[in-house]
Amino acid sequence: MPGTDALEAARTVASELPDLPHLPELPSRGVGADLIGRTAALLVDLATEVTPSGYRVTARPGREHRRGVDLLRIDLDALEEALAAIRPDWVKVQAAGPWTLAAGVELRSGHRVLTDRGARREFAVSLAEGLAAHAAEVAARTGAQVTVQLDEPALPAVLAGSLPTASGFGTVEAVPAPEAEQQLREVIEALPAPVIVHCCAAGAPVALLRAAGAGALSLDARLIGADTASLDAVGAVWDVGVPLLLGLVPALRADREPTLRELVRPALELADRVGFARARLAELAVPTPTCGLAGADQEWARRAMVLCRDLGKALAEDWAP
Repeated sequence: MPGTDALEAARTVASELPDLPHLPELPSRGVGADLIGRTAALLVDLATEVTPSGYRVTARPGREHRRGVDLLRIDLDALEEALAAIRPDWVKVQAAGPWTLAAGVELRSGHRVLTDRGARREFAVSLAEGLAAHAAEVAARTGAQVTVQLDEPALPAVLAGSLPTASGFGTVEAVPAPEAEQQLREVIEALPAPVIVHCCAAGAPVALLRAAGAGALSLDARLIGADTASLDAVGAVWDVGVPLLLGLVPALRADREPTLRELVRPALELADRVGFARARLAELAVPTPTCGLAGADQEWARRAMVLCRDLGKALAEDWAP
């Protein structure tokens, strides 16, 4: 979400998305509020500090690490206050997944955690423990069931071996898909079901994410490939009733606001390509923004959530060709 006011963001979410509110993230507050810093604040028995090159493992929590913990506490207080009046059945929280976290934090040597098999496993175990405790606290505070979303924007690059090394002259060795799946599965299994896995990058490994046990997948509808392998992967996910949180609403304001018909078209075309009746989209697709709204202005962030809600209702309508 844009802005720096935790209570304002929480109230906006509670007002516009009462059926599935989420704990807002406000990266405009700076270090400790971004995806990696916020997730590092959840780790158990691991600490980070900030260096000129980014987040790095340290023996004791640095000032930025402590700031991340404090900001998260402020956000939880704001969410609890904002949801007191509506008492939703479900609440969603988000954090970096194990592979994006391992790609975004450095060892003391300056190399990514991703380069050390033992270190990345240690981070995954710490993340799972911290996230489970976080979800339990949110449930206790709100009285709602909690679904965790693991953000894995870096996973395609991890699998492709395209992330640069510390020197910038090479790339980090690719992680084998079976290992990536296994480690992601271990984190998912430690969390309350269903767990959502989000990947807003091109080449999202849909089959791997489902095989790892994701209860739902969150994807940018524009980036789902039209090739046979991509469509077969989506079809296999839908065949077993796993929903897609489909990014349909632009994360940034356009010169002209799209109509609902324009916004829903990628979902309809996906159903047609995969061979699913459009009527099933009401049960298999949840409209979302294409990615985070942190870069939007406050007015568009609110409008985007309204459009997502309207699209959800529209998916239940007759969109026959």
